[in-house]
Amino acid sequence: MLVLIGVGGYLDTRLTRTAALTGYSGRPVSKGTNWLIVGSDSRADLTEQQEQALATGNASGARTDTIMLLHTGSSGTTLISLPRDSLVSIPGKGKNKLNAAFAFGGPKLLTQTVEQATGLRIDHYAEIGFEGFVKVVDAVGGVDMCIPEAMKDPLAGLNVKAGCQKLDGQTALGYVRSRATPRADLDRIEHQRQFLSALMKQVVNPLTLLNPFRVFGLTQAMPGAVTVGAEDHVWHLAGLALAMRELSGGGGITTTAPIAGLGQVNGTSVVRWDTTRAKALFNALAQDQSVPKSALG
Repeated sequence: MLVLIGVGGYLDTRLTRTAALTGYSGRPVSKGTNWLIVGSDSRADLTEQQEQALATGNASGARTDTIMLLHTGSSGTTLISLPRDSLVSIPGKGKNKLNAAFAFGGPKLLTQTVEQATGLRIDHYAEIGFEGFVKVVDAVGGVDMCIPEAMKDPLAGLNVKAGCQKLDGQTALGYVRSRATPRADLDRIEHQRQFLSALMKQVVNPLTLLNPFRVFGLTQAMPGAVTVGAEDHVWHLAGLALAMRELSGGGGITTTAPIAGLGQVNGTSVVRWDTTRAKALFNALAQDQSVPKSALG
């Protein structure tokens, strides 16, 4: 136990932090605890060889491939995927896709946009990029997943057979990035939720925490892999991991923001939320109450 406490203290001093939360007039107040979890497609830390090996391409800048809200409280745990193409109002930028908020103003603007779109106050922020994702998965020895159908996607560097298997970091990255399925981005969102829950379950598994080689790997991978909010600490990440473990065990709720349909704005495809159901979903969470089944995506 003392060793784990020491490791936790060491990790806390090495975490990468960013100013993700901001005060502004009209900022919502809500009950329970809310995390904004972001997957960035930044290639900034990748070499040319790594870009080729991971099939990431070499686009400049950073966008958000993954945007999730995790709510915990007396009503239980709820994980909500927010489609990156959701049409929302971005403060100072007008109507645009949700992931454009990150491109325009980084974590602060994305957080404010999510708060105003949902009415939920974000308490904690976590962001992981391509290289960090691969390192964390490999540090825990891979993650067990059951793949219902074989998937092959050259654009994501993915070629995986159907069945239950252990995914290494490179394969896992392809799995959560691929849109080569019948429902494209909607399937990808579901895969991301499933995999993140399974990964967090593996991180807090006693077989991981009691294995000195796994613990050492995590202490090397985590600081450069995950960026957290300026006020966040390693014990907050531990709480996040435990909440995700609950979801991977079948507890809590995993869902997508209710969708009314797809559309076109300025020549690009967007996702339009079902405003009535979305309001019911987020209002329930804001009051830390059970979510009506009719509001689930």
